[in-house]
Amino acid sequence: MASQDWFDKDFYKTLGVDKNVSDADLKKTYRKLARKYHPDSNQGDAKAEATFKEVSEAYSVLSDPEQRKEYDQIRAMGSGARFTAGDQPGGFEDVFSMFGQGRGGRQSPQDFDDIFSMFNQQQGGGFGSGRFGQSTGGFRGYGGPQRGADVTARTTIDFITATKGETITLQGEDGKPFKVKIPAGVSDGQKIRLRGRGRPSPDGGETGDIVVQVTVRQHPAFTRDGLNLRVTVPVTFTEAALGATIEVPTLGGDPVKLRVAPGTPSGRVLRVKGRGVQTAKGTGDLLAEVQVAVPSHLDDAAREALERFHELEPKDNPRADLMARARG
Repeated sequence: MASQDWFDKDFYKTLGVDKNVSDADLKKTYRKLARKYHPDSNQGDAKAEATFKEVSEAYSVLSDPEQRKEYDQIRAMGSGARFTAGDQPGGFEDVFSMFGQGRGGRQSPQDFDDIFSMFNQQQGGGFGSGRFGQSTGGFRGYGGPQRGADVTARTTIDFITATKGETITLQGEDGKPFKVKIPAGVSDGQKIRLRGRGRPSPDGGETGDIVVQVTVRQHPAFTRDGLNLRVTVPVTFTEAALGATIEVPTLGGDPVKLRVAPGTPSGRVLRVKGRGVQTAKGTGDLLAEVQVAVPSHLDDAAREALERFHELEPKDNPRADLMARARG
């Protein structure tokens, strides 16, 4: 950056922070702005890229205690101490006196080296981490060390493992095995992030993560409904009409007995408390949906009995309410 920019650019205003901002708040603000304006998130947006560079430029100075002190001291001088093309040496004298290097109006060659080094006029480099002219990493040399890349992995687990939880072993992209703790209640398509287990930073920044995407195999009998488990339970016509006590399976456990009340229709849900998915956040229930099974074959005696029942059953039309609602 040209030396004149130290006077002309207000880095605090660029970041939208107060001059007395703490290091923690400064870093938090920078990260928020960097995410917002990063070129990777604003493809083809020249204005966003320019803003990203300005924000990174400001942060690279203010995040370094020594540079921030020098910047504050120079800014405090105001516009009266500007560098020129060389025909107005007063500005240089003001700068040297500011750093306590006047020493009776004379400066040593080392003094000149320090000042020019501060403005990066010896090395001709760009912004750096800590000092000018040193590579920072990040996007095109701006914004501090670059975070390592995330690594994506995939695994398919069975339904019971997803509900109960388990520690499994996967193979990394380098061929080395690593363990993943599958939490109880993980859902199909859910991602599990292993912090700091991804690719290393190329310039000393944070290591990336491993992101494991989970696929859960379907169960032949059970389905998930949040923390609840659902199962469809067939009952005979006589069980539904007269009432009965039936057995209902549970996931990975012994069956439980449920009472089907007389006149239970298809679709009614019977609840078994606490026999759903158990997690640290809570425990679900088992929801058993009754489905009346109609026999596909009847012998002569059964048919005759059913025909006698038909003559005796109530003559109400079970579709009457449906037809009325359909007519509006």
